[in-house]
Amino acid sequence: MSATLIRGKPIAERIRAAVAEEVREIGHIGLVTVLVGEDPASEVYIRLKQKAAAEAGIAATDLRIDASISEDDLLAKVSQLNADADVDAILVQLPLPDHIDEARVIRALAPAKDVDGFHPVNAGQLYLGRPTLVPATPLGVLAMLDEHGLEIDGARAVVLGRSAIVGKPMAHLLMQRNATVTVCHSHTKDLARHTLDADILVAAVGVPAMVSPDMVKPRGVVIDVGINRTEAGLVGDVDPGAAEVAAHMTPVPGGVGPMTIACLLQNAVRCARYRRGELVYPS
Repeated sequence: MSATLIRGKPIAERIRAAVAEEVREIGHIGLVTVLVGEDPASEVYIRLKQKAAAEAGIAATDLRIDASISEDDLLAKVSQLNADADVDAILVQLPLPDHIDEARVIRALAPAKDVDGFHPVNAGQLYLGRPTLVPATPLGVLAMLDEHGLEIDGARAVVLGRSAIVGKPMAHLLMQRNATVTVCHSHTKDLARHTLDADILVAAVGVPAMVSPDMVKPRGVVIDVGINRTEAGLVGDVDPGAAEVAAHMTPVPGGVGPMTIACLLQNAVRCARYRRGELVYPS
């Protein structure tokens, strides 16, 4: 029996509609996306984010900066955006050019305007169990699990990948929902021994079909965050054949992808509420 597919688009559409209602209530939300250079993949991501923001009624500014900008000049621009009363949320698209220290730029963002949730203060708040702004993809994964009524409390969860963007925040969110979490990575020995024990398996490593069907727990839940461009098109980190083993599984494309942008818009609303004092950002 094939797995029930967890499709992100209908869930994302409902989130985006709710965001649009909140934008109308607030009156104005200003989002600035910052793209340094002309990375093709980043161009696509920025275009999608700008379009989604505009559709939700968010005043989105697309700030394009030449790749030759110095680190100090980029930091000065970030400082200007931090101080701008019309800007509620700031997104610096990664990766940045090699001569710029990404960590330094992210640290320069005002934490309450950090719509991506990458600032060390926001990461620390999540670690301490007091989430403020959380990376959008892990938030989207939780929303998909909840939408399908999939039990997290007490579940054994395995997260493949330990990035600061997906793997680590995903693990913390699952732990805060009382899952027992194992994080696996490139140095993990006997990977299948861990994945076969997973009631919930989240794959976020960026390796096409790394997870084969025989690595999936029968009737488990598989969340495939991977989006890998191959000659055959977009594929995930999980072999599609795993759908014959799992009870629930996200497709690629059409699974987690739409949720990331929807939850990013939710974060923009949260930033706006912080700036207006409707939510209190921890000092």
